[in-house]
Amino acid sequence: MRRRRMWATHGLAVALALSVLPGSGALRPGDCEVCISFLGRFYQDLKDRDVTFSPATIEKELIKFCREARGKENRLCYYIGATDDAATKIINEVSKPLAHHIPVEKICEKLKKKDSQICELKYDKQIDLSTVDLKKLRVKELKKILDDWGETCKGCAEKSDYIRKINELMPKYAPKAASARTDL
Repeated sequence: MRRRRMWATHGLAVALALSVLPGSGALRPGDCEVCISFLGRFYQDLKDRDVTFSPATIEKELIKFCREARGKENRLCYYIGATDDAATKIINEVSKPLAHHIPVEKICEKLKKKDSQICELKYDKQIDLSTVDLKKLRVKELKKILDDWGETCKGCAEKSDYIRKINELMPKYAPKAASARTDL
């Protein structure tokens, strides 16, 4: 009798410990930031355009929305199968719940269970162009600014060439930052 009670107590302790451990499915702050942000914008776009909320329509719209995605958001689209070159297709894990207006946080939480890489995506730290000294950035970071804008610097050989190109394009892509800068 005493031994049975001891096993029951140990079993209860183990169950309690497992229920408290992190990784139990619920998202922690900062988890799935790309997924939540991207799907949130997508959902809002659908609502703004009065699109019919059926899984088939949402799937088609998501594929169209993903064509414009860049960087980490494009990687998310790849993981859920909304790009042409995707190896897996779990796009229905997004379209069906979204058709029933399930919150994007819950959808991303479910996607995390299917493919943990989805929630490992994080946005790159944004450079504040209004205050940063471009001369102190690495060429890689300067190239990334241009890439984020969808631009390239053909014929750029030196750091000063990239800085000149960024300063030239800043009014077009970051007008607030361009007007706040004093070194232009």
